[in-house]
Amino acid sequence: MQGRREARERALELLYEAEAKRTTCAAIVDDLPAAPDPYATTLANGVDGDRDTIDGLLRANSKGWTLERMPAVDRALLRLATFELLHQPDVPVAVAISEAVELAQQFSTDESGRFVNGVLSAVAKQTRPAAAPEAAPDDASDD
Repeated sequence: MQGRREARERALELLYEAEAKRTTCAAIVDDLPAAPDPYATTLANGVDGDRDTIDGLLRANSKGWTLERMPAVDRALLRLATFELLHQPDVPVAVAISEAVELAQQFSTDESGRFVNGVLSAVAKQTRPAAAPEAAPDDASDD
């Protein structure tokens, strides 16, 4: 079994591939020769299953950005971390956000880490207000 960091990275890959192929993560997983880590599957399928709620939270908290305008990797990371904030209470808010920020810095644009941090901090204030960190001003509103 992999660590959660690797599972999040694999879930990101599954979400990205499913979006690129216009299919579900479950369909991607079904076609794999070996099943991914169970936590990666939980995250990817969980995002698919709660997409409307997740996307609603992201739309409400990403000032100046539509989901469609975001880089695909950022969109997938935001969905993944929002799922964790909503449905994985054993994952601390700071861990969900910092893991997403690190993956954004590794796989997306130069500004993605800051953007992901700002949006997820705002989402965390709604989903887990007692544990939400403070984001720097205007993190989620950069164009």
